Amino acid sequence: MNRREAISSVTLLLGGTLLGAEAFLAGCKSPAADLSLSFSADDISFLNEVAETILPATSSPGAKEAKVGDFMAVIVKDCYEGKDQTIFKEGMIKLQEACKKSAGKSFMEATPEQRHDLLVALDKEQKEYQDKKKPEDPTHYFRMMKELTLWGYFTSEIGATKALRYVAVPGKYEGCIPYKKGDKAWAT
Repeated sequence: MNRREAISSVTLLLGGTLLGAEAFLAGCKSPAADLSLSFSADDISFLNEVAETILPATSSPGAKEAKVGDFMAVIVKDCYEGKDQTIFKEGMIKLQEACKKSAGKSFMEATPEQRHDLLVALDKEQKEYQDKKKPEDPTHYFRMMKELTLWGYFTSEIGATKALRYVAVPGKYEGCIPYKKGDKAWAT
């Protein structure tokens, strides 16, 4: 190999590394995403309350304590395509309007029972929609919120350690472990 071929090979290698690094660093930024999309502190508080209604605090902390609203905002902004971002943001408005229609007040002002009843009705609506929708139809906004709530909660430190059983280094493989009534599911 002569010097010219060596320089050419090194250039290709470094160029590929730089281009690959750019793709890696760009992460899940969708090219069709609205980069100007933002969530205000009120939006995040609203999302935290929706998440807390879906996964309330019981013997383990709820979704609000796990800051699921912040998680939803990041995932929608950074990973959703533009059309899904629009559906999600418009869904927040639709949820508020549905609450005003059913309870006569905003979601943030509604009682926990009113919030629960509204979300149960929206969950039923989204299930019916999902059953009838065509593959090219968009996902229902409440399904997005519910999925992000579950994902954000159970992948958070609080969800993994307080709601699930978490062992940082699980050790050997045990294919069959007896279940005792009331045991938590495994996080690892």
